[in-house]
Amino acid sequence: MTGRGRAQRSWFQVRWRQLRNPPPPVLRAVLANLALASVGGVLLLIADLTLPADLLAPLIALYLLVVLAGGSLLTYLWVELPTGSSGVHRRSGWAAMLGLFAALPISYLVLVVVFQVVRPLIG
Repeated sequence: MTGRGRAQRSWFQVRWRQLRNPPPPVLRAVLANLALASVGGVLLLIADLTLPADLLAPLIALYLLVVLAGGSLLTYLWVELPTGSSGVHRRSGWAAMLGLFAALPISYLVLVVVFQVVRPLIG
């Protein structure tokens, strides 16, 4: 119990609460990047099945570039700064950076799922 009469939460309880209640800007950045990366991953899988293997490496590089730039732009457009009392919607370059930092691991995780899980299942 703390001085105010409330029990202190364990590490797991704190992390579980954070998982259930993510900050809206972070959730929006992750969702925008996940949607973009998933669509790109499906297109890469189709390209892998239909095109020659030597074209796959440039397509993966293009995929990463599109997901990084597109995820950053989508997050910039979707995540706004708090409006305060004026009601004016403002955007910041920090939102774009949040999108970029969310796009890095998401794009690579989608690549792993597409080429290490889904592709072997298809054959």
